[in-house]
Amino acid sequence: MRETAGERWGRRIVLTFLTLFVLVPLYVMVTSAAKPLQDVQNGFTWWPSRPTLQPFVDMWSTVPLARYLVNSLVVSSIAAVCSVAVAIFAAFAVSRYRFRGRGVFSVTVLSTQMFPGILFLLPLFLIYVNLGNATGIELYASRTGLVITYLTFSLPFSIWMLVGYFDSIPRGLDEAAQVDGAGALRTLFQVILPAAVPGVVAVTVYAFMTAWGEVLFASVMTDEGSRTLAVGLQGYSTQFNVYWNQIMAASLVVSIPVVVGFLALQRYFVAGLTAGAVK
Repeated sequence: MRETAGERWGRRIVLTFLTLFVLVPLYVMVTSAAKPLQDVQNGFTWWPSRPTLQPFVDMWSTVPLARYLVNSLVVSSIAAVCSVAVAIFAAFAVSRYRFRGRGVFSVTVLSTQMFPGILFLLPLFLIYVNLGNATGIELYASRTGLVITYLTFSLPFSIWMLVGYFDSIPRGLDEAAQVDGAGALRTLFQVILPAAVPGVVAVTVYAFMTAWGEVLFASVMTDEGSRTLAVGLQGYSTQFNVYWNQIMAASLVVSIPVVVGFLALQRYFVAGLTAGAVK
């Protein structure tokens, strides 16, 4: 069907509105980061009266931003790697084998996504504190405890995503590998995983972004030494002042690595999310 003039103009108007909806906040963030604090606190202007890069320098000393950045990178990367590693084996077993309790396991994994995260906050907090008192293993206010916390809600969805992707890979590849004498692990690493790269990338990006932007658990399970960026940015708001220009500058700087990585892996991410939808 050919597109009518009305449909064409309607599409243009909607796309223009959506583009402005995305770009205007980004523009305000960039211009606010280039303003002196007094300009930000005064009436809103679309352009800085005195453009300056000083907020990008001051943001590192106002709060320990570098430490927060390292904490976020370490916690998010380890959580993503662990989530993908466990999800690969679990999804392979669910996708390729028929065993007692398979359906119950699949439903249980998916049903965990229905519960709000705050439901697990107090139990995890008590477990960490009591475990530390009983055994000396300090999980509260540590990177290790935060990684385990993020695995509790990123791992189930990662398994579910990879099961759908593995199901879309023809079982004939498994049978061909078995004819050549390959075992289960060799089939997984040499046959399934090379064909499932988009799905693995999609799960990795999902797990990383889930940990990177999480606020609720990070605000309770961390202290000054283990605090992540999502919580650490609150340090720019003090009792006497709010450094809006430094907040905007810090938000831009810490977003650049994530945005660049996401754009570089976008092709695999989209393919991984959509491959399991149509079999």
